[in-house]
Amino acid sequence: MIQIGIDSNTKEGEEMQNVEWEIKGDKLIIEIDLTKEFGPSKSGKTITIASTRGNQQVEGTDAIIGLNVYKYPESV
Repeated sequence: MIQIGIDSNTKEGEEMQNVEWEIKGDKLIIEIDLTKEFGPSKSGKTITIASTRGNQQVEGTDAIIGLNVYKYPESV
């Protein structure tokens, strides 16, 4: 898969984390590796797995995507 997207509302220098997508016909196919972790969220309540880090325009379309994938930490 190819990461296709235009940074629209992402802070300069920041890239999407663990998100790849491609367009097949009229469908947006998203791939995320659920085994990856990027540490705690800003609030510290969850662990980030993947993020577009803001809204992204899907290249070649008028669609916008904003995606966050997270999990709750395991109880100790």
